[in-house]
Amino acid sequence: MMPLRLRHAVWMLLLLTGGALAQSAPLYRPRAVLSAGQPSQAQLREAAANGVTTVIDLRGPDEARGYDETASAHALGLRYVRLPIRTAAGLTPDNVRALQRVLDQQTQGKVLLHCASGNRAGALLALLAAREGASAEQALQIGRDAGLQPSLEPAVRERLPPPPPQ
Repeated sequence: MMPLRLRHAVWMLLLLTGGALAQSAPLYRPRAVLSAGQPSQAQLREAAANGVTTVIDLRGPDEARGYDETASAHALGLRYVRLPIRTAAGLTPDNVRALQRVLDQQTQGKVLLHCASGNRAGALLALLAAREGASAEQALQIGRDAGLQPSLEPAVRERLPPPPPQ
């Protein structure tokens, strides 16, 4: 797959199917999550109209959104979860588990996971994929496809579990 970068308010769909993997890689069936940079009000309405029922916002409360995203999400009937991750230091096992819990509670509809640019969303999805059985390289590719940029990739690599002994 060609590496993609998310820019502010550009949407990217992370539809992962867990198809055939290399024989040496463990089987991993990733989750389907919409990953994006900061959505506008119009994009939030569009997401709701297209089946998104939960928004997970990785931005801190002091990061400008241009509108009251919490109120807008609730007005659209969306579940709004704030999981602030400001820097690489926020890419903790506790935050990965918190994301996993929210996704595990999702019984219907789609999830929109976003930060400002998609970088933190991609980083967290990479770590979640590794936690759920993806190899380090699979996890990194999942993260890149979801918006992980070179600025956070070293921090993600540091946090990935070591490869199993051969």
